[in-house]
Amino acid sequence: MPTPILIRIVRMTFQPEKMEEFQRIFEASKEQIRNQEGCLHLELWQDIHQRNVFVTHSHWQSEEHLNAYRNSELFRTTWQKTKVLFTEKPLVFSAEKV
Repeated sequence: MPTPILIRIVRMTFQPEKMEEFQRIFEASKEQIRNQEGCLHLELWQDIHQRNVFVTHSHWQSEEHLNAYRNSELFRTTWQKTKVLFTEKPLVFSAEKV
């Protein structure tokens, strides 16, 4: 049986006037995130009806790999720039395929 992959979903609602700023932050950091040890996949989705809602969808080899990224300087600086753009608290969850 293959090792389960951790799937991380983060749904973020932005101030409408800050959407482009978030997209610039994501563009500037996405390859660095993808190159983090244990990151297998990273995508950015945008809601088709609520255009200021974005979702990151990522796959990680393990929770330990995700936590290592979350404790990194890259995450701290990127999240610090991103969280001030929100209108709501983000919805975050981790799952694995069954």
